[in-house]
Formats: sequence, structure tokens, C-alpha cells
Amino acid sequence: MHKAGLLDLCVRAWNSVRMASSGMTRRDPLANKVALVTASTDGIGFAIARRLAQDGAHVVVSSRKQQNVDQAVATLQGEGLSVTGTVCHVGKAEDRERLVATAVKLHGGIDILVSNAAVNPFFGSLMDMTEEVWDKTLDINVKAPALMTKAVVPEMEKRGGGSLVIVASIAAFSPSPGFLPYNVSKTALLGLTKTLAIELAPRNIRVNCLAPGLIKTSFSRMLWMDKEKEERMKETLQIRR
Repeated sequence: MHKAGLLDLCVRAWNSVRMASSGMTRRDPLANKVALVTASTDGIGFAIARRLAQDGAHVVVSSRKQQNVDQAVATLQGEGLSVTGTVCHVGKAEDRERLVATAVKLHGGIDILVSNAAVNPFFGSLMDMTEEVWDKTLDINVKAPALMTKAVVPEMEKRGGGSLVIVASIAAFSPSPGFLPYNVSKTALLGLTKTLAIELAPRNIRVNCLAPGLIKTSFSRMLWMDKEKEERMKETLQIRR
């Protein structure tokens, strides 16, 4: 009887986990939340924006080009999702301010920020890298997420807290040759995440970091469009994909 009772308890616990992971127990868990996602008209950022909206959030997407914003908004609105967008070059203060102002004007505040924007303007050796390459990479990949955070924190506080997600990279843990500034910038995001988590916890703002591996997006195409290079990459991965 004891064993049967324990088995029944385990089965019920497993069913609860399975239902939660499939979304069966919570419909629209992000209902009435407002999310900003930078660099979200393509690739990983677009997929994140779509999922946040599917979970009920009002999402504001952004990109450097109006055409890309319009296309992403049209696609997601066509799926019945609550998505708007605006142009935002995260390296420009006026664009960051406009992104925040757009969310506040349309939806009354901000609950979630996903800092996804990044650049990788150079491939090569240390001795060939210019100061401009370092400046651009660190400005966009490290300084901009910190300044975007600074811009949204006051709005999150008005709503009692929020969630910040910083998109780093597996390159922070396993650097790829030829991508020195990019590797360094993504490693720096780990430190930014840890530091912000400590500082913002008293304000009820959670800070987390994603470190994706190689994903087939336009941003990473130079790593996978060459079939031979792709196969070499897969050889280093545990599950070979």
C-alpha cells in the first residue's frame, strides 16, 4: 500500500510537470505584461519576441531598419499576436529613449527587457584588429545593454519589478578563433549579468543571461554556410548537431 501510494504521488507529480512544460496549466502566463526585445526582427530575437507574445505579452520589437520592423510586425500580427515595433539602433541614445517611450505610450509601462542586439564586425587575428573594431563591438554588445537597462529600470519599478534577459553566447565559455572582440564582449555580459542581478534584486528586478550555441541564423551564417566548416563544428558538439 505504501509503495502504491508513493507511485501514485510520483505519477501525479510527473503529470504536473508535463502539463506545466506544455503550457496546459497556465494559459497566457504573460498576460498584460509588456516586453521590449532589441534586434528582434530576425533570428533569435524574432523567435523570442514571438514566444513572449504567444504567452500573452504585449511585445515591442525593434531593429535598425524600418523595413525589417514593418515586416516582423506584420508577420506576428498576422498570427494574432499583440506586437508593435519601432526603429532602434541600440548604440544611439535617442533610439533607446524612443523604444522605451513607445512601450510606455502604447502599453503603459515595461515589465520585460530582452537585450539581444549584437555585432561582430571583424574576423581575423589580434594583430589585424583596429581600435574602431574594438569600439564598435564593445559599444553595441556591452555598453548598450547596460544603458538599455538603465533606461527601463524606472519604468519597471513603477510596476513593482520586472525581468531582464541578456543574450550572451556560448563564445563566452568556449571562444571561437578569429572572433576575439566578439568573444570578449560576450564574456563581459556574464559579468554584467551577475553585477546587475545584485544591484537590481532589491528593486524586484530579476536578471538572467542566455548563452546560445550555434544557431542557424543570418547573423551566424559565416559559421554554417560552408558545409565543411559546419561539419567540423558539429564534431566538437556532444550531440553532433
